[in-house]
Amino acid sequence: MNKTLTIKIKPAHKAMADFREAFRAVETGRRVRRREGVYFTSIEAARNLLTPSRLALLRSLRTKRPRSIYELAKTLKRDFKNVQEDLRILERYGLVRVAKSRGSRRARVPEALFGEIALRIAI
Repeated sequence: MNKTLTIKIKPAHKAMADFREAFRAVETGRRVRRREGVYFTSIEAARNLLTPSRLALLRSLRTKRPRSIYELAKTLKRDFKNVQEDLRILERYGLVRVAKSRGSRRARVPEALFGEIALRIAI
């Protein structure tokens, strides 16, 4: 999987201007182009999402392909609940997917959805 997630950083006023433009387009019946990626208003906000432990988690998902959250936590030598919480956050932003395993076990299988992350900063 060589899919790239683009994280974009742009000032709040620019994000609001883009929102207003899209809202006006919807009001007038024009089509609005879907924008892919994750948007933040500051580098600090992006850093809060992509902490060193979450980046290590994403790398482990790509390289080790664990068959459960428990296996992922063991691989990372981290507490299960902390790994589970990080997965929830990453799933909310669309970086991972956690699916039920096939078969008799009730394990949930985490999967990284991207091979790399690109950061774009508007200046």
